[in-house]
Amino acid sequence: MSTRAHRRSALLLAAASAIAAAVAAVALPGGAQDDDEEPEQTWRERAAAEEILCNPQDPQDSLIRSNWTTKVYMSRDEIRDRRRVGAQAIRYRTENYGYFEGFGQPEWNSRTPLENATGLRLFDRPIRLNERVVAAARCAEQEIARTCEDDYQPRRLSGIRDRNTYHNGEVSNHVYGIAIDLDPQQNTCCNCVKEWRLHPLCQRTPETIFERMVMPECWVRSFEKYGFYWLGHDHLMDTMHFEFLGDPEHVLISDGPPPHMQE
Repeated sequence: MSTRAHRRSALLLAAASAIAAAVAAVALPGGAQDDDEEPEQTWRERAAAEEILCNPQDPQDSLIRSNWTTKVYMSRDEIRDRRRVGAQAIRYRTENYGYFEGFGQPEWNSRTPLENATGLRLFDRPIRLNERVVAAARCAEQEIARTCEDDYQPRRLSGIRDRNTYHNGEVSNHVYGIAIDLDPQQNTCCNCVKEWRLHPLCQRTPETIFERMVMPECWVRSFEKYGFYWLGHDHLMDTMHFEFLGDPEHVLISDGPPPHMQE
């Protein structure tokens, strides 16, 4: 390489270094050119300012776990009826969210829940959910930002899973990507497994179920407003867990009102 070429390469490298330094100064916190920039919005500020217009809706009764699980003391007829409702719930979830192997029929949906999953940040934490329930989750976040006067900040969220964590022929809504766990190490599930019963919050006899978690009650009400069912109401007392049991065809106001809310 000639001396002139060497000199030109050196000048180009010097220029590139200067540009990189300038970009870093702007991008990095504490950079000299960052002083006059507005601070980034918190997730509460961002969510409160968003205009996502969702239909308030209740969970659909046929999808609520306590309406189709069976117990040994039930009559044969009741067990048969509940199993029928449970089978219908599996078909509904398969048709709307994807086929999960071992439950339902692949003919009901050519796609799997994982193929329908998308990543997002909710409460400034990463999570993957079925794309059909993202707007409902965003509306719950928006409601919390606008109405809940607390400083609760979830440290961890759990969304879609690739394996079923339920037993006895039951399938978790996590495999469909329609369930959200908030802080699974702090918001208890006292009747899930034996280990949970040893948790200090499960050892107490509280006045309300809300005393068995660190999440504020207002968060539960906000999720419930937009079609999520809270498993704190269930026998499991799973206070970390929300699952969308509303109508995914009518999440947004622009989709029209959910038919089950007009019955």
